Amino acid sequence: MQTVKLNNGLEMPILGYGVYLVEPKECERCVTDALEVGYRMIDTAQAYYNEEGVGAAWTKSGIKREDLFLVLKIWVTNAGEKKAYDSILKSLDKMQTDYLDLMLIHQCYNDYYGTWRAMERAYKEGKLKAIGLSNFMPDRYVDIANWVEINPMVMQLETHVFFQQKYEREWLDKYGAQIMSWGPLAQGANKIFNNETLVELGKKYNKTAAQIALRFLTQENIIVIPKSTHKDRMAENFNIFDFEISKDDMEKIRALDTGKSAIVDFRAPEMSEFFVNYTKEHGEV
Repeated sequence: MQTVKLNNGLEMPILGYGVYLVEPKECERCVTDALEVGYRMIDTAQAYYNEEGVGAAWTKSGIKREDLFLVLKIWVTNAGEKKAYDSILKSLDKMQTDYLDLMLIHQCYNDYYGTWRAMERAYKEGKLKAIGLSNFMPDRYVDIANWVEINPMVMQLETHVFFQQKYEREWLDKYGAQIMSWGPLAQGANKIFNNETLVELGKKYNKTAAQIALRFLTQENIIVIPKSTHKDRMAENFNIFDFEISKDDMEKIRALDTGKSAIVDFRAPEMSEFFVNYTKEHGEV
C-alpha cells in the first residue's frame, strides 16, 4: 500500500476504509469484509456509534495490530481537556486497543483547545501515534497551529473532484499538515458516477468513474477513505494503484473543481448553532 509520511515521521496509508453512516450492527461485518479485501486503515468516530464494531472486526481478523492503522475522531460533546481525555480512554476500550494511530478533533466547535491539550497528553503517553483536525477551516487551522505545543499532523476535509481544497491545501502545506479526504466520492453528489469527464477517462483506462475519481486524489497526495457496505464495491475502490492518470488527464479533472462544498458548509452559522443545541441535548456520545 502506498503511504504518506506525516510531519512526525509516521507512515500513513493513502487509502483506507471509512465507516461513516454504517449502522453499528453492520459495522463488524463491513470492516471484516474491508480487511479481507486488503484495507489496513479504518476510519471511524465517536459520533458514528460503531467503535465496538471496528474493534470486534480487527481483533477477530487475525491481523497483527501493528499492521493496522486505526483512525478516530473526538466528538463535539466530548470537548474540553478532561472530558476529551476520558473519552480517549473509553474509545480505546471500545476498539480493544492500547493505542490509536491517529486521532482527530471532529469539528471546530466547543472547547477544541482543551481537546487538543488532551490529545497532546495522550500522544506523549503513547496512546496516540498522531493527532490532527477535521473540518477546521484555514483560519482556525492557522490559529491553532500557531498556539499549540504539537502541530497538527493531519487535516480531514470534504475533498473530491468537485471540491479539491486547493486554497486550503496551500495553508496545510505551509504549516506541514497532510490533507485527508472524507467524502472522496462526494457522497454521490453532482452525479459524480455519471460525470462525462470521469466516465470518458474510465473508458480510456478501463476503470470506473469512481476509480478515476479516487486515483486522481491519491495522485494529488490526498489520503482517501471511501465507504461502501458492499464487498464488491470495496474491492473496486481498493483497486486503483495499477494505473496512473496522465498529466493532461489530471488537468481535465482539476477543471471539475467548483471551489465549494457539494455536501455541507461547516462555516455557516446555522451549523454552529446546530452543534451548540446538539451538545446541550445529548451530552457525551
